[in-house]
Amino acid sequence: MPIVSQRRGERRARIIAPPWLALGLVLLFSLPALAPFAQPGYFWGAHDARHNVYFLFEFNRAWQDGIFFPRWAPDFAFGYGYPFWIVYAPLATYLSQAFHLLGFGWEAAVELVFGLSIIASGLAMAGFVTSWAGRRSGLVAGLAYIYIPYHLVDLYVRGALAESVALVFLPLCLWAFRETVRRPRLSAFGGAALAFGGLMLTSNLVALVFASVLAAYLLLHVLRRLAATQPWRDWSSESILPLLGNLLHLSLPSLLALALGFGLSAAFSLPALTEFRFVNREQWYGQYYNPFNHFVTWSQLFDPTWGFGISQPGPNDPISFQLGIVPFVLSLLGMAALLSRRPPTAAAARAASADLRAEAWFFAILTLVAVYLMLPASAWAWQWLPNVKFAQFPWRYLMLTAVSLSVLPALLVAESPRPPAAEQTAAVKTPSPMAGLAALGLCGLLLLGSAAYLQVQVREPTPQQGPVSYAALMRFEQSANEMTGVPVFNREIPTWSAMAEAHVRGQPVTTHVDYSRVPQDLTLAVDVREHGSAHELVWVHSGLPDQRLAFNIAYFPGWTAYLYADENDRPGPLLRTVPLSEHDIVGPYGQIGVPIPEGEYFLLLRFEDTPVRMLGRMVSALSAAALLLAWVVRGRWRR
Repeated sequence: MPIVSQRRGERRARIIAPPWLALGLVLLFSLPALAPFAQPGYFWGAHDARHNVYFLFEFNRAWQDGIFFPRWAPDFAFGYGYPFWIVYAPLATYLSQAFHLLGFGWEAAVELVFGLSIIASGLAMAGFVTSWAGRRSGLVAGLAYIYIPYHLVDLYVRGALAESVALVFLPLCLWAFRETVRRPRLSAFGGAALAFGGLMLTSNLVALVFASVLAAYLLLHVLRRLAATQPWRDWSSESILPLLGNLLHLSLPSLLALALGFGLSAAFSLPALTEFRFVNREQWYGQYYNPFNHFVTWSQLFDPTWGFGISQPGPNDPISFQLGIVPFVLSLLGMAALLSRRPPTAAAARAASADLRAEAWFFAILTLVAVYLMLPASAWAWQWLPNVKFAQFPWRYLMLTAVSLSVLPALLVAESPRPPAAEQTAAVKTPSPMAGLAALGLCGLLLLGSAAYLQVQVREPTPQQGPVSYAALMRFEQSANEMTGVPVFNREIPTWSAMAEAHVRGQPVTTHVDYSRVPQDLTLAVDVREHGSAHELVWVHSGLPDQRLAFNIAYFPGWTAYLYADENDRPGPLLRTVPLSEHDIVGPYGQIGVPIPEGEYFLLLRFEDTPVRMLGRMVSALSAAALLLAWVVRGRWRR
């Protein structure tokens, strides 16, 4: 009768607490976090609120030109252009563009992605914790992840769209890669690859910071599995080779998933890694961006004061860098509750309990390490450890505490591991109503603890900003000194331009030809025929050999010129290709100067993929095809 009783109890449990109930409650409890974005108007006061709108604005311009994987933002740096999507991951902007194509305005499209990230992050964390601690714990962890203060800072104060979307992928990566070690199968392998690839395509900064955490988490589970199959006490000199073979066997699915995940993101990741050296990084280091000016004090970690300012040197930042008093206290209680439990007697349940403790200790240690890296005592690490510097600011390690302090409170309602059916002698107990009420009570505490922070600064565009337009973009760049990144080939950073002046006056910019260098006589004359976000077609008359035609476009690898014969005032056969390099720069802002021969012809200047960009596209396509093929083969094999 034990098996019958067990099945009867499990059926009753599914009726009382169906699997979808926890997910439904996560959706329900997330509504207060969505409410600030449902207000009329847009939160222009958030740090990156304008950035997100104009990232989409430029992305859409390339999209309208038929460039569906943009690299070049033509209107940044006052119209000289910048290879923005070579160094900035594009997935969050793709999501915004999808909403914009559905008919939503610039601001609404961005706010919808913020809302989507809130829901998805809660569901992702709930799914991860549910997989090893039960549905009640998953519900608590999902709500804690949504309402932990740093997440709300990202959403409402910083307006950090890419980082907010990246927070969705952190629990997904932990969940999927845990499964590749614990229960290797195609769904776990594919999920891990997609999660890691999605993280790389969303925020390369978050991916670099999180990579060491993911590696440590994988190492934990690989070593635990290794100890289960080959206990430490049985190791000897004779067992080294079998031990290494077993280690490789346990690690291989995760390593392959990492490789495939990188492959899926290679269209962006490969150029970002190899061509980042062509971007001027000095302007983003030192002065305000010096990490040693942005350490967090111990008191700030527990200060509930809220603010909408930016990080400043010293302890009086007008922005919150708190861990969250409620999740921190609940984390301590969760660890205490877990450690005070009596170990179960059944062997299988004892092993499951040990797994639960291992998870808890991992996230407790992660909290301590992340907090340490935010404090001034970690200055030596910021100076000597290259991977620590990936975070740019010490307070950004709050993203790791957002994960760990969402998991630890869930331990208060973690389900006790149950032995297998063969070891059970009594019917399975249905979930206790008190346990469910305890989980709901914890969710209520977490929500109430952050209720005062559920607000955005809704503002109308200032007269200087105006509605979203090219003119407003130029004024934004001038007033905020933003979107003025430059390649390393520039001798100076532009502060204004003829293109910016035309935009502000309401005049359309129809060419990037530098007419101040074109006399428009028999020596050199130019007529513009096409002008796009990443190309320019002009008719050229050159009366002298060895001249240069200057364009107000910053040089970056990928710009190439083509000369076509003039056939009845139309481009004819290709005469020659003119590869460009840094030696073809003609001005302080890195302007392109195309060497042109004598004669009449058409010149096409176009931003194209370099070999490494083409390789990245090919690797991504092959990785996606390999994953799809694996699923097809698996489906056919099952049938």
